Amino acid sequence: MKNFFKSQKLGIDLGTVNSLVCDEERSILVKEPTIAAVTEEKEEVIALGKEALNMVGKTPKNIRIVKPLFSGAIANYTITEQILEEFIHQAIGKFRLFKPDIAISIPAESTSVEYQAILDALKSAGAKNGYLVPEPLAAAIGAELPVFSPTGNLIVNSGGGTTEVAVVSLGGIVSSKSIRVAGNKLDEEIVKYVRKKHNLIIGPITAEKIKIKIGTAKKVGESKQKKIQVKGRDIASGMPKTIIIGSNEVYEAIEKTLLDIIKGIKSVLEHTSAELSSDILDKGMVLTGGTSLLDSLDDFITDKTGIPAVKAEEPLYCVIKGLGAVLKDLSYFERSLIK
Repeated sequence: MKNFFKSQKLGIDLGTVNSLVCDEERSILVKEPTIAAVTEEKEEVIALGKEALNMVGKTPKNIRIVKPLFSGAIANYTITEQILEEFIHQAIGKFRLFKPDIAISIPAESTSVEYQAILDALKSAGAKNGYLVPEPLAAAIGAELPVFSPTGNLIVNSGGGTTEVAVVSLGGIVSSKSIRVAGNKLDEEIVKYVRKKHNLIIGPITAEKIKIKIGTAKKVGESKQKKIQVKGRDIASGMPKTIIIGSNEVYEAIEKTLLDIIKGIKSVLEHTSAELSSDILDKGMVLTGGTSLLDSLDDFITDKTGIPAVKAEEPLYCVIKGLGAVLKDLSYFERSLIK
């Protein structure tokens, strides 16, 4: 019976790589990878979340790994619906008296078709009402920026699939840009670099570990480099091989991708009024999302744009905390929601 009386309001940060679910008190109830393992013949889901992630690169031919979201948008409706349903079950149980109201984050530049796809998936997964919150706005709320004040707040939310750049003022988004460049793209560039420079084949999970442990947005002297042992398959011999790479090599691999993020930030600023631009110059910008944890990314963005960039406190949780705040007072945030 205990699951009947849990919160009937949920916030879902449905990310390209990872998803979070919270209640209206902003307590994290679920934290899982947005991934599934399905049978090749019948498209039957046999594993979701962490269980499916552990199967990456290890599946037989009759099982494949599916990532149902691409750049924040639904690429596989059926799998997305099942993932949402499973996460809701994990959060408040399979057996409950009432269907929950759900606030979910979406890319700022989503189309009306994409809005409807998310709402339909929520309904099918068991939601009573669905509320759509633009992702950068949710991130700004979670970072405790004064989103309802008549001043410009520049937020750069960089996750796994997309980097969302937006200027927020008076409870809404004034200008924004979704860039299909974020953590996944950095991993891809590391895979390409290691293959080209060291003739070594590595997978995306290994690349992500390299990024997390020694990745940097700033080149340093040889003596200050962080180094890591990397295992993969030698291209020439086909045999397992181990190499050592340094943080400067990672920077070399990802620099061009980081510059694409800079282009996105500059594009948003070019479409921002002089009054709001003045506010941003004084206050700087706030970085949220998992990719903002990359070492020295704030310094890199500051150097390239001339505007101070600061990492938010707990950047991984800004979007989900923002959704929790919205759930807590839906009437207050009503004009910020997409219905």
